[in-house]
Amino acid sequence: MKILITGSAGFIGYHLTKVLAIRKDEIFGLDSLNDYYDINLKYGRLEDLGIHRCNISYNKINKSSCLSNISFIQLNLEDKENLDLLFKQEQFDYVINLAAQAGVRYSLVNPHAYIDSNIMGFINILECCRNYKIKHLTYASSSSVYGLNGKQPFSTQGNVDHPVSLYAASKKSNELMAHTYSHLFNLPTTGLRFFTVYGPWGRPDMALFLFTKAIIENQPIDVYNFGNMHRDFTYISDIVEGIVKVNDHPPKGNELWNCKNPDPSSSTAPYKVYNIGNSKPIKLSYFIECIEKELGKEAIKNLLPIQPGDVPSTYADISDLVRDFNYKPKVSVEEGVKNFITWYNDFYKAK
Repeated sequence: MKILITGSAGFIGYHLTKVLAIRKDEIFGLDSLNDYYDINLKYGRLEDLGIHRCNISYNKINKSSCLSNISFIQLNLEDKENLDLLFKQEQFDYVINLAAQAGVRYSLVNPHAYIDSNIMGFINILECCRNYKIKHLTYASSSSVYGLNGKQPFSTQGNVDHPVSLYAASKKSNELMAHTYSHLFNLPTTGLRFFTVYGPWGRPDMALFLFTKAIIENQPIDVYNFGNMHRDFTYISDIVEGIVKVNDHPPKGNELWNCKNPDPSSSTAPYKVYNIGNSKPIKLSYFIECIEKELGKEAIKNLLPIQPGDVPSTYADISDLVRDFNYKPKVSVEEGVKNFITWYNDFYKAK
């Protein structure tokens, strides 16, 4: 299969690219390489895939030197003309869209970045998938769409009409936009609501990275909701396994779909939405304890109230993913934290 992965220099995109390349698919990575976080980390991921920074320039295709089945292009999804040209030239079979402006709190101070990347960029992806007859578009949604919905575990049958951040609103918008294209143009689309992904090569704005760095440097960590947050931490390899399984099986219309009692996660169109998480929420204070144990140091904790845009707890109901794909998360939080810290110490030479 020839697969376009957008956001391939990102955390999930990098790991997914590596797994599919090893599987011998022909992978084409795309990333804007913006400076939302440390650009050197993004370059580090690409260099691990054989794409060297000295060869990267905007809208220029790079072939990996160590994995012949990986290509890469630096391109913004908002660049409609060049994106269309890329689809026309490369004739992809499948598209996995992971490119987005990430971060809940950042959306409070820079909302336009989310409209540009997550809305305008996504409509450009949809148009290209429609025009070039893509067999399946798999795209990243987020657990943040559940917003004020307090009924847990979060189910894809549940209400997502009350987002509490523009990031969450943009992700729900993606799901609605995807359904429209599935309905009007018979484009198979699957949205994956990720639940707190963590692991090696993770994002510097996420808790595990922030806490590890601060503890090593003897700096205080900000612990929101006084440590009483619960998160459905999901290890990166479990996430990638789910993406691969879903991508390989485009959805078909739900023959049992009832317009008088509609299932929000499916449709008469080839459309589906899944939660993808560990389905075992962990208290933030315990997560910090796991980090402290691996580092052999106690954190200096700055206990704070919950922040605007945050939700106190996330918990994924993954029953439909289990039913359809026999999905089984394997990595415990203790093992996952250990793996991350091993990578962190190696990459940053912390020890």
